[in-house]
Amino acid sequence: MTDMTITVDSDEYVLRPDGDGLQVGRRVGGDVAWLDTVDLSLLPSGAREALARGDSSDEALQTAVRGITQAEDERGG
Repeated sequence: MTDMTITVDSDEYVLRPDGDGLQVGRRVGGDVAWLDTVDLSLLPSGAREALARGDSSDEALQTAVRGITQAEDERGG
């Protein structure tokens, strides 16, 4: 997998592989603010399959990214 851009709830995010993890960043203007790195094994299988296919429109992947970003927002990131 290479970097993938995904739009969730009108916000644009960048997903980047990082070993056994997935870096999640929010695109703001031309820059990316990296929010978190999540262990891929914590994602639902449907989200992992969508990543492998490069399918940014997959609902399971969008739901997973929404959850990751919501957790980051609640932590005050």
